[in-house]
Amino acid sequence: MTGDVAVLGAGMHPWGKWGRSFVEYGTVAARAALSDAGIGWQDVQSVVGADTVRGGYPGYVAGATFAQALGWQGARVTSVYAACASGAQAINTARAQILAGMADVVLVVGADAAPKGFFAPAGGDRPDDPDWLRFRVLGATNPAYFALYARRRMALYGDTPEDFALVKVKNAAAGALNQNARYRAPVTAEQVAASAVVADPLRLLDICATSDGAAAVVMSSMEFARRHGAVDPVRIRAVSTVTPTYPKAVLDLPDIATDSAIAAEPAPESFRASIARAAYEEAAIGPDELSLAEVYDLSTALELEWYEDIGLCAKGEGAKLVREGATALGGRIPVNPSGGLASFGEAVPAQAIAQVCELTWQLRGTAAERQIPGARAGITANQGLFGHGSAVVAVR
Repeated sequence: MTGDVAVLGAGMHPWGKWGRSFVEYGTVAARAALSDAGIGWQDVQSVVGADTVRGGYPGYVAGATFAQALGWQGARVTSVYAACASGAQAINTARAQILAGMADVVLVVGADAAPKGFFAPAGGDRPDDPDWLRFRVLGATNPAYFALYARRRMALYGDTPEDFALVKVKNAAAGALNQNARYRAPVTAEQVAASAVVADPLRLLDICATSDGAAAVVMSSMEFARRHGAVDPVRIRAVSTVTPTYPKAVLDLPDIATDSAIAAEPAPESFRASIARAAYEEAAIGPDELSLAEVYDLSTALELEWYEDIGLCAKGEGAKLVREGATALGGRIPVNPSGGLASFGEAVPAQAIAQVCELTWQLRGTAAERQIPGARAGITANQGLFGHGSAVVAVR
């Protein structure tokens, strides 16, 4: 049995602050994906929803929520929650159902209606919740955490705020070409430097926003794809959802301390690097075979970290890549040709699915002005709270 599954359709609802229900956004994205696949809603045998947990709606029945919005037709439903990795977990669930013979056609949907400003803790006292603790005890909001990582890179590798600004400039240039992006204006390094300091050394334009938006993909078995007339579809070849390895010697949000390394040596690679390695091993490819990557740029500094974690360069050399233009459109290995979170903002359950949408369009050769010539393989990478890994390898 092949481990590949086909991506027959991809669709999105544009990112922004629309002030409507996440169900509306997800339904728009789902219908767009079905239309792109040439599949009728009645043909879908399973719906996997990436859970939404805000916006005044419980969201923990995301699969059923979208199935109901599209019209009950008997499909099985699954709901998945893994924080920012929810979309990749949903894709992996769909792939497992297809490979197990439980369904030939699966619709995967993620959508969100995010609050204004950066994410804050839910109300009430929860002293056993590490996410609550890092907010309430340390005051470690997401921007503060991103800034700690930026400072670490500056101390270890000599990165500068000017290097971080180059990431925003690069991603804004790509986002300006993407009709689904929230922010579609080019940005200069001078504009980044002039924006307000949020958590030193990061400025407002170094940090992604929170957004409304949605993404969906239609996945199928390779046999169904051939019967459907898709002789050479984009294929998902690997999904990595690994967890960290004990002991964790580098702080990872929402943890507020590292593990002790007295009894056991730390792993030779970081958690994020292990996510990518597992995906490469399953797909039987290496980073040198990639045409592009979509990574989780919560901040400009964290994007540089991902360059190293997914094997595009050695530790400490991420800034060198962005200075050389290697990761820009037209560069050796474009990263975030969609514009990334810098151009979209966070719509948590949708963003890992949106990354796969971009890989799909790039590998098909239908990404218009963003198109990477001859794209044949790509990887997505992000991570969710509480040790949720997320990486997808797609090939053509």
